[in-house]
Amino acid sequence: MRKKLTPDQSAGNVFPVTIEGPPIARRSSTERTFHGDTVIDEFAWLENKEDPATLDHLKAENAWTDQATSHLETVRETIFGEIKGRTQETDLSVPSRKGGYWYYTRTVEGKQYGIQCRVPVRPDETAPPTGDDRPGEEILLDGNELAEGRDFFALGTFDISPDGHLLAFSTDFDGDERFTLRVKDLRTGTVLPDEVPDAFYGSAWSADGSVLFYITVDEAWRPNRVWRHVIGETTDTVVYEEPDERFWVGVELTRSEKFIVIDAQSKITSEVRVIPADDPTAEPTLLAERRQGVEYSIEHHGHRFLILHNRDAEDFALACTSVDSPGEWIELIPHEPGTRLEGVDAFVRHIVVSIRRDGLTGLRVIADGSTASYDMEFAEPLFSVGLASNPEYDTSSVRISYTSMVTPDSVYDVDLVTRSMTLRKQKPVLGGYDPADYEQFREWATAPDGTRVPISIVTRKGVARDGAAPAVLYGYGSYEHSIDPYFSIARLSLLDRGVVFAIAHVRGGGEMGRNWYESGKMLAKKNTFTDFVAAAEALVRGRWTSASRLVARGGSAGGLLMGAVANLAPEAFAGIVAEVPFVDPLTSILNPELPLTVTEWEEWGNPLESAEVYAYMKSYSPYENVSALAYPKILAVTSLNDTRVLYHEPTKWIARLRAVAPDGEYLLKTEMGAGHGGPSGRYDSWKEEAFVLSWILDAVKAL
Repeated sequence: MRKKLTPDQSAGNVFPVTIEGPPIARRSSTERTFHGDTVIDEFAWLENKEDPATLDHLKAENAWTDQATSHLETVRETIFGEIKGRTQETDLSVPSRKGGYWYYTRTVEGKQYGIQCRVPVRPDETAPPTGDDRPGEEILLDGNELAEGRDFFALGTFDISPDGHLLAFSTDFDGDERFTLRVKDLRTGTVLPDEVPDAFYGSAWSADGSVLFYITVDEAWRPNRVWRHVIGETTDTVVYEEPDERFWVGVELTRSEKFIVIDAQSKITSEVRVIPADDPTAEPTLLAERRQGVEYSIEHHGHRFLILHNRDAEDFALACTSVDSPGEWIELIPHEPGTRLEGVDAFVRHIVVSIRRDGLTGLRVIADGSTASYDMEFAEPLFSVGLASNPEYDTSSVRISYTSMVTPDSVYDVDLVTRSMTLRKQKPVLGGYDPADYEQFREWATAPDGTRVPISIVTRKGVARDGAAPAVLYGYGSYEHSIDPYFSIARLSLLDRGVVFAIAHVRGGGEMGRNWYESGKMLAKKNTFTDFVAAAEALVRGRWTSASRLVARGGSAGGLLMGAVANLAPEAFAGIVAEVPFVDPLTSILNPELPLTVTEWEEWGNPLESAEVYAYMKSYSPYENVSALAYPKILAVTSLNDTRVLYHEPTKWIARLRAVAPDGEYLLKTEMGAGHGGPSGRYDSWKEEAFVLSWILDAVKAL
């Protein structure tokens, strides 16, 4: 029998009874006062994950969502079958060469997780092996075996020692991103006694593979310590500890395998130290002291360190300094406004710089000892390109990844001298997919302040621009993270039903350079929201769709965007999908004990210290601004073990929507054993996507 929740008048909580309507959360208010402002939070009790009433509420919400979407069961099964049917389930990634081996991941039909493998490089073999011809295959890790009997599995670190003998790997079985780090001897297949609980992402080996560097977090889940572990020993040493709560740390081995790099960075400032990989007990050498507002990263290249930085260079510049006596920065690529330098990769005879210009990614190649450069060229008007796996330092070719909204993910090897490109693999799309059946477009919206906002659009060819087509508008807009044009097998289930898919490249992301990011954060954050609404209006004005057939979708910080536009322009959308949404940001950013809060103050502002920031955040916080509006249909998806956006944010948001605007249709779906990324297995992920896509089709009346 279906269940629902009704108030328990004696306890102030809820309990399950026979279902007749959506769950009702008993209000048990909490008051807080900041800067003279007193706020009553009637659903604060839902923040207690250990309270059985909270779990009962989440289960009842899931039960109500199951009932409210039961009419979509056949559609869900059909879409899941389409995703599965278009996917080559038994497949192989393009092997990458490192030392005497080709490394790759393969998948097997019916199995949820990838299998990490390698094979020896044959004499005179220059191209990676393909198909089933892989003699001497060695299975390094089988995710399916590791995940056996578990509801969730994620692999964090996967790091081979320079000599190829040892593998450092870490696993998470809850979704909370607390990993257990282990070491496997690949010569014997034995997992060694060495074990580190509660490790974070990132590791680095010493040159001889005898020492492993790793990271742990503090109580607020901030990566703050780098440790040195000698294989076989039980006592580890802290190499670097970051005391400033705004900063987090990382560790890696340079591609040259000459240096261990320890970086400390906040949202706007960074600092780098290095340790010779052949002298792992040496004290870290500081390359340049942190200076507020200056970000830099380094890459080792022969006698110099390459330095990508924004010192007097908003869109970043490239410099270098001596390895033997680091100090002065010598300019290599000067700052060019409008051309954002995003990364630098060094090889023995070449440098490859990842760039962004006019809203598109690119790759620039510079030969060693030369000031001349060239940019790789691509024919499509919309695309995304970047470096793929390139573990070898001494090489004259690089591997790149390329995709567009109509071109499946493709892997090329590029000869850096001749500039020739060899396609190694394009992601198979089964069932007769033809890119010529689809079209991609770039449109522009005009924000209220006159800023032009790019929109990437893909449709099935022949969809009429008469305003009748259903559409999905996706957005993110935070952390300078760009949502570049990309291909999706699952998306075909929308396109083939006549749905238009669009990405709004709103401010707060990095699509148009550093200023695009700066114009959508802190006290300019509302630009992100008004940009998205302007994009929705542009789609309607351009006759791509109509407001009654348009669904907005976003996740995490993009979920904040969804909650904000729901309050700002509910009439602009027929439905909103908010996945792991950051919809109660003021409550979270006011609590420095929560994961990520202090490090986030340079992204959102510090409402504890600033009354102006407090008032500004309160003015756009989705949870704070729920009112008696005619909201569109809303689907919120979250995970109980999410440590990035805690489950209670969307849970409270949906509860308040029901209380304040009770005539709307609001659903909450909680994964009870997953984290920020949702279900971990690929089949489970496809089922989750089929659930969301069927809800979207129902919301836009496209079934």
